Amino acid sequence: MTLNEMEDGVAPTDSRRRPDQRLMEQGEWDEANREKLRLEEKQRASRRKREEEAKQHADEGKVYEVYRPKWFKREMDAFSKTMSYKFTNEYWLRKRNQEWTRCANIF
Repeated sequence: MTLNEMEDGVAPTDSRRRPDQRLMEQGEWDEANREKLRLEEKQRASRRKREEEAKQHADEGKVYEVYRPKWFKREMDAFSKTMSYKFTNEYWLRKRNQEWTRCANIF
């Protein structure tokens, strides 16, 4: 097994599914770069949309739920007394059941 070797049943958002990465591994450098730029623009567009929605909610006096990680929750660390993210283990349940409806189309 290698670092980026594909594994059956992983989330659709798993970084090993990045099309630009696959193209680079195949030696398709120019196409990989074009795909990387497309993915980056898609991410920026998603961020802009969230920012616009947050502004619209604020203008209307409504609460806007900010982005939250899918597989982690933010909580106080008992040892360091700082806020940190703790893995929820939900990923493994979703993987076992192949239930990925919470995953966005990021690629």
